Amino acid sequence: MDPGGFAGPSEKTVKPLTPEALAAFKAAQDRAGVIYISRIPPGMRPAKVRHLMSAYGEVGRVYLQQEDAKRAYLRRKYTSTKKAHYTEGWVEFKDKRVARSVAEMLNAQPIGGKKGSRWRDDVWTMKYLPKFKWHMLTEQIAHEAAVHQAQLRAELSQSRKEQREYLRNVELARVLDKRAERKRKAGDGEEDTHEGSETKTRPQKVAKQDDVPRGPAKEKRKKPKPAEPRPDTQAQLESVLGSIF
Repeated sequence: MDPGGFAGPSEKTVKPLTPEALAAFKAAQDRAGVIYISRIPPGMRPAKVRHLMSAYGEVGRVYLQQEDAKRAYLRRKYTSTKKAHYTEGWVEFKDKRVARSVAEMLNAQPIGGKKGSRWRDDVWTMKYLPKFKWHMLTEQIAHEAAVHQAQLRAELSQSRKEQREYLRNVELARVLDKRAERKRKAGDGEEDTHEGSETKTRPQKVAKQDDVPRGPAKEKRKKPKPAEPRPDTQAQLESVLGSIF
């Protein structure tokens, strides 16, 4: 149970129970009655509820349930009210007949009080719980707390599992990226080597072709033209032929 929402008797005595005291305690528990308040006015605390209920009979224990933690965070963040708020409560009366009569009398009635008081116009919403004892409330609250803790543990376990999976995927992606980068660099290196070998072999071929001495270009053979006789030679030839013939 939440200590902040509990308002027990003012005097606490811790003594070992004798059989007679245990029987008396059980009888007192059987005589006690519990009423349930479904709405607690904003700002009302357990001590104030005890004070208001004590006007109608002897009150045993009072427990008020605080609002949800998320709702309280949002309220503190966006409003000026910083104090704890309570949503519902249980009040134990020493006599179940008094508890029944108080619930029937105050249900759907204004809280009242002095004029100008904070909760004067608020309305009680309560109900008597027959055959309901205080230990049932403590067991229910303990069960809800255990369930809440189990849910938190399950959520934390799921969160850790998702975190580990995410980190594993990140590491796997990093390894794959490195592998792809190495492959890309290896491919670029092979291309550069191939291009370099081609550039090295091509000048050698050109150099070999250039190193071979080229002879003079072959000229087309032309038939020798008969030499034309000179004019003085032609005259001598004609004089010799005239003397013969």
